Amino acid sequence: MPRIDVNRSGEMEAFVQVVESGGFSSASRLLGMTPSAVSKLVARLELRLGIQLVHRSTRKLQLTPEGTEFYERSLRVLADMDEAERCAAAGAAPRGRVSINASVSFGHHKLVPLVPRLLEMHPQITLDIALTDRIVDLMDERADIAIRWGQLPASDLVARRLGETSQAIVAAPAYLEKYGTPRTPQELEAHNRLGWSYRRNTPDWPLRVDGRMQWLPVAGPVRAGDGETLRQLAIAGAGVARLSLYHIQHDIDAGRLVPLMEEFNPAEVEPIHAVYIGKAGTLPARVRAVLDFLVACSGVGGGRYTIKRTAPMPGNSAVT
Repeated sequence: MPRIDVNRSGEMEAFVQVVESGGFSSASRLLGMTPSAVSKLVARLELRLGIQLVHRSTRKLQLTPEGTEFYERSLRVLADMDEAERCAAAGAAPRGRVSINASVSFGHHKLVPLVPRLLEMHPQITLDIALTDRIVDLMDERADIAIRWGQLPASDLVARRLGETSQAIVAAPAYLEKYGTPRTPQELEAHNRLGWSYRRNTPDWPLRVDGRMQWLPVAGPVRAGDGETLRQLAIAGAGVARLSLYHIQHDIDAGRLVPLMEEFNPAEVEPIHAVYIGKAGTLPARVRAVLDFLVACSGVGGGRYTIKRTAPMPGNSAVT
């Protein structure tokens, strides 16, 4: 019978994480431990078993035949333990802290308005909300969930689709009355084009001209670090902006912003995902509850957003 001071499940989990992440440093970030602490757990496991599980080197980690067999058995044991805990907690309410990282625009317009409803449904959950338009590393930021736009690069993250959106080039009526309404890409080049203050994967504006894609560089006297600031700048008349329709549809409906050059808009659809670390079947109940809520209630879980114009464009006839 094992001694009660031996944390066999902890050692096993550390070993599995080392194998799946490819090293002690990567495993330590996922486990919230130091690399030396993870290494000691695996070494203690090897000492207790009397076998070597991994060959260590400065460049890579390789399983021994005994390590491969023990890894496969450990996966089954840990899965059985998770299942036992889920069954035991099936009737318990989700509880604990959930950290969410989102863009400033999504946070202000979608997430924050939903917080009271979320807390009402799950009163034992606490939220940490961090808003930034920069892409963060979930492990470095200790984030449980991040909201991401566009096609997701290959990674170990898991994603649940919240919806999709396209983008539009817009400006305030006052700006267009003062500087004129651009009707061609060439005319748009003469306008202040509000851009981002940090590097983006696609910094230029895509335009479809005669069936072919063209890219217009962003150039102007003002840049910003988040979409909400760009929206406010556009409404204030500082220049022309290109923003997601889910973010500005209400401004278009209210006449605060006017869509421009829609005949040149490629109308490319960008998916919106909630991404997280781990597998759906092994997520903590608190994270799973928030993910389910966002999918059901975020307001981007339907179809594509479309422009609904309620007023003529300055200097143009009405567009329907």
